[in-house]
Amino acid sequence: MVVETLLPSATPVRFVAEDGSRAGEHGAYGEPGGERLKEAYRLMVLGRRFDVQATALTKQGRLAVYPSSAGQEACQVAAALALGSKDWLFPTYRDSVALVARGLKPGEVLTLLRGDAHCGYNPAETRVAPQCTPLATQTLHAAGLAHAMQRRGEDAVALALIGDGATSEGDFHEALNFAAVFKAPVVFFVQNNRFAISVPFEKQSAAAALAYKGIGYGMRSEQVDGNDAVAVLSVLDDAVKHAREGNGPVLVEAHTYRIDAHTNADDATRYRDAGEVAKWREADPLKRLETFLKTENLLQDTEIEAFAADAEVFARSVRDTLNAEPELDPLSLFDHVYAEPTRQLQAQRATLEAELEA
Repeated sequence: MVVETLLPSATPVRFVAEDGSRAGEHGAYGEPGGERLKEAYRLMVLGRRFDVQATALTKQGRLAVYPSSAGQEACQVAAALALGSKDWLFPTYRDSVALVARGLKPGEVLTLLRGDAHCGYNPAETRVAPQCTPLATQTLHAAGLAHAMQRRGEDAVALALIGDGATSEGDFHEALNFAAVFKAPVVFFVQNNRFAISVPFEKQSAAAALAYKGIGYGMRSEQVDGNDAVAVLSVLDDAVKHAREGNGPVLVEAHTYRIDAHTNADDATRYRDAGEVAKWREADPLKRLETFLKTENLLQDTEIEAFAADAEVFARSVRDTLNAEPELDPLSLFDHVYAEPTRQLQAQRATLEAELEA
């Protein structure tokens, strides 16, 4: 194995600069087609409006908590678009926009954050694992499932979404080691948004970039400008192709930023200043892609208006869904505990059923 083939680019891969102009910092990576980029823009508009609406619903008490991904839309949407219908996505609690971009219903996506159930959708049908709250445990799930699919001869890839804080967890390293040893078809996609709640990246890792962590496991690695949707989609396309063709796993680090607080329960002003946030707002991934597409004559003003209008209709549907009172069945507590319920569980269910009927 030649170590040089595993090394990430010396600087993050980038196709588009902050002002929307072309940037030639992408080496041999190919540029995604215009229609695909326009679809990415449409989903980013939809995702941002969803994010704003979900944040508002949290303030209104309709959600227990909501971790915003504002500023990370390029990563979220590209992760969804890079996968095929048979591939698996392993999200964290902050990746609701990725699930919406993959086509899941917003009410199902927000079930966990509303507190109604651990998961509001069928993972087997959607090929989306439950949103993971414990840090890095989904990386092990992704590696294991990818290996299982490989053993069954399935033409499928798993992609695990990870935050920078999760790379400090032992599970992350175990997953990388297992995936590399067995050449599992999995992509580990780190969204480095600079903070693990209030802990800045500089206090988490001494590495020049998290992408370099893959080399020690014999894993191909890459780093990309996470606010450049063109670059993120191109790099993830290549990583998924690499894994699908049996070449082993890939670690991709996207350099991005969390614009809003960790969650609605967090006060981000206690650990970062307004100037830093303002600087990253100027690197807005949505505005950057819009400017680029308009400059390339791939996006018209009428389309921008239509996408914005569709996003408003979508936001209204999210409000209507979350404002409706959920229909809860206490007996559902006993569903899906065991494939074959134990006698004790059956007895507990019967006791609760009798109490409800009394």
